[in-house]
Amino acid sequence: MKYIIILLWFLMFNSCAKPEAVKESAVSVENKRIESLNVIRTKINDSIALKNSQNRLGNLSGNHKLSFSTDGISTFYGTITFKNTERDLYAVNGKATSGKNFISIKGVIKRVSAKHLNFEGEIKQSIHGNSFSRTKKTTFLDEGKGKFWRLQNKVNGVGFVDYIDIYF
Repeated sequence: MKYIIILLWFLMFNSCAKPEAVKESAVSVENKRIESLNVIRTKINDSIALKNSQNRLGNLSGNHKLSFSTDGISTFYGTITFKNTERDLYAVNGKATSGKNFISIKGVIKRVSAKHLNFEGEIKQSIHGNSFSRTKKTTFLDEGKGKFWRLQNKVNGVGFVDYIDIYF
């Protein structure tokens, strides 16, 4: 009887221990498989994010020449800074001055093609004491007349034509 109790006790102890060991190894194999899939997905997602952050139409980041001309005054120049914020999207800030005359540009430009820059923001100007501000969405277009994009909303608040150019 003593041997039977010891035998039963031995069988119970060994039978309880084996399923736990099998479960742990099965779980660890499944965890390893899931972890390897997560590593692969992370690499794929990182490569997609990198491609989505690259500009399709070239990078315009940096300083560009800005010019303003209109009837009655000579052309004056300044700089405009492009800072890339997203794919083909730039925060811009620039100013050109000549004596008391000035123009300032602040806003966002989206490059939609090699020839078109869509601008949203504010263009302030003061020419001969007349101040004018443009806040509508507008376009700068490469008209093929030089290495610049020209503002297409050319008529100011007084009725004169202004040429505002951003050079490549």
